[in-house]
Amino acid sequence: MKIRRFIGKDMRDALNQVKKELGGDAVIMSNKKTSEGIEIVAAYDQAKPEANSEPNQRSKLASENKTASMSMHAGAGNAKSAQPQSARAATQKVPSLSEIIGDSGPDSLRELLEKQASANASESQYTDNHQVANNVNRQKHSAPESVSDSAINELKSELNSLRNVLQFQVSGLLKQERQSAHPMHGYLTSRLMDMGISSQIADDIVSYTPENADERQAWLFLLKLLSNRIQTTGNAILADKGVVALVGPTGTGKTTTIAKLAARAAQKYGADQIAMVTIDSYRIAAFEQLATYGKIIGCSVKKAQNAEELSDILFQLRNKRLVLIDTAGFGQRDSRLIKQLDTLNQHSCANIKKYVVIQANAQYKVLEHTLSAFSAIDLQGCILTKLDESYSLGEALSVAIEHKLAVSYLTDGQRVPEDIKVADAKFLISAAAKLYKKYGLIHTAKSEQNKSALAI
Repeated sequence: MKIRRFIGKDMRDALNQVKKELGGDAVIMSNKKTSEGIEIVAAYDQAKPEANSEPNQRSKLASENKTASMSMHAGAGNAKSAQPQSARAATQKVPSLSEIIGDSGPDSLRELLEKQASANASESQYTDNHQVANNVNRQKHSAPESVSDSAINELKSELNSLRNVLQFQVSGLLKQERQSAHPMHGYLTSRLMDMGISSQIADDIVSYTPENADERQAWLFLLKLLSNRIQTTGNAILADKGVVALVGPTGTGKTTTIAKLAARAAQKYGADQIAMVTIDSYRIAAFEQLATYGKIIGCSVKKAQNAEELSDILFQLRNKRLVLIDTAGFGQRDSRLIKQLDTLNQHSCANIKKYVVIQANAQYKVLEHTLSAFSAIDLQGCILTKLDESYSLGEALSVAIEHKLAVSYLTDGQRVPEDIKVADAKFLISAAAKLYKKYGLIHTAKSEQNKSALAI
């Protein structure tokens, strides 16, 4: 294909030059305005025709096209209907310049270009459709299983999403229905959950609310029910003889709590009847910290590296009234925690009573996973620490109630041995209600939070 450029003073002059030089088979490629006039770029396949033989050439080409068209129609009359649409489209010829503009030519180049673009688009569309159809058939035959699996997985994902949304909507409707039937129950349940009580416990105890009770009476009744569900051990650690080990995650205050218990026991029974043992070989200066407390209290302090050493030390201290074991603090997912628990279980000469130390200012999920991590050992109770740093006690009380774990002692400061007291159920519920009234109520202003007497 050869390309020529023509410049005329206007569109008609330029088109006439194209016809004169290239004949009727030329194809217009582009056009634009220039300082000299109108510039047209045209292309043609055949050699340049002679100027004086243009009429004969045009008539000859028209006669040949007509003869070929008649022979095609005559020879393929019956087979034409059996050919696919894409095959017939492929045989169509792109119109030439003479077929588009005729002998006289159009009044504007826009009409010429629109006809030319329509003809080209028609052929391109049939070709693209035929190619797309082949690609689809090829994909269907090559990987039907992968397409089917992806469609099934996508459908499953959509069904799971719809199920989750429907479950959420149904639960919301059921909750609204219950609140409409018993508005007082819904209000009391909301208050208990704001206090930190788990939804399961709140729904359970609210169902026992008297029908004729007003808001204040019902609230006091629910607090009393909560108090009855809390188990306590009393002063069991100091009252009974034996070996006691405090376990729990890091940072809960096990070492300080052991020092408080040892000091209280030394005041009551004498320092010579008390001993402290640490199996914490991971934390830096863990033994030194406990030894410092031992010097102040006046009791002996030992260190055990493994289960065998612990068994030997406990045999040496068999005549002591109370032996307190301090363990290392590990996270719930730390593998070393299991090793330490096995060390406590591998004893031969003493029955070690285990108490878990949990901080009262922790989240409900943290407390839940903590007790689950220590479920491998038999726990006699729990010790709640850091009450002075808590803004809510409902979470810790809910975990103790759900796990049926008795509360033994409460600590609310760093002073040894002053900041420790025996757990009492009524005191715990009263403290939880006061914290809720002070920090949890919507109408409690910041200025009121500083007035503890008014808030309580």
